[in-house]
Amino acid sequence: MKSVLTSTSGVIPRNIYFLFFNIAVFTLCYTPIRDLLSLSLKSDLYSHVPLIPLISIYLIYSKRSTIFQDVSYSMAGGLTGIVAGILLYLIGLSQSGIFSPNDYLSLTILSALILWLGGFLLFYGDKAFKEAIFPLLFLLSSVPMPDALRENLIYVLQINSADVSHWLFKMSGVPVYREGNIFMLPAGVNVEVAKQCSGIRSSIVLILTGILLSHFYLKSNWRRLILILSIFPIAVFKNGVRILTLSLLSVYVDKRFITDSLLHKKGGIIFFLLGVILLLIIMKLLKRNDKGRESLNH
Repeated sequence: MKSVLTSTSGVIPRNIYFLFFNIAVFTLCYTPIRDLLSLSLKSDLYSHVPLIPLISIYLIYSKRSTIFQDVSYSMAGGLTGIVAGILLYLIGLSQSGIFSPNDYLSLTILSALILWLGGFLLFYGDKAFKEAIFPLLFLLSSVPMPDALRENLIYVLQINSADVSHWLFKMSGVPVYREGNIFMLPAGVNVEVAKQCSGIRSSIVLILTGILLSHFYLKSNWRRLILILSIFPIAVFKNGVRILTLSLLSVYVDKRFITDSLLHKKGGIIFFLLGVILLLIIMKLLKRNDKGRESLNH
């Protein structure tokens, strides 16, 4: 009973201190947090962002007895994170003119997150931080991608989706002539794999889905890595299937399928579900005889 009371009396003041710390961080970083929420409502690319902290909170809450079993103050590590976050935030403020609005938001949100992580480490200690490492680092997925990273990712998805589409056209037996990212098909149908066809939004959601699946259902780290690495080819493949499907419907049914159809505008969810199904199949295969965590414990 004594140890329980000691643990409880030790955790409650920390929670109060951490609550005040959260209020301070929110006050300091109110503008970028508000802008991020606004962006998530306007941009499909970041519509998933409000879910990220909710998922992390749920994961921490579900493991709260383990995470907060042995808490302590970590002055060195915690203060280092807090100072680093504040400095990065001040750099962003002082150099805001040289960044694009998106890059500025990315930097300030990252600095706010580092600041908050430093506070968690300060008030709950190394052991709690280690136990909560997955939900804490999962918060990084709420940071907007810098412009350069986003454009490079779009380019890679665009080029590889075009390559997979070309292969699928050949496999289907449809006559096709390719010039760069443009496919010339029968019935005068020309299809361009443009930036909008990269599927970056669904690919990001697929990546997050794969990360969560690997955390919940796989035990060995190498199996988790294989599942995560499989996400890119799955994303490219489902993009290729979408391009092939719309193209064939345009050639053999109605040309408007590729330009003005509901399937073209809102049908992305169907092909996203295809990606999820493929991801689940790979996860099921990897889950067989997955004894990684048990073997480490023995």
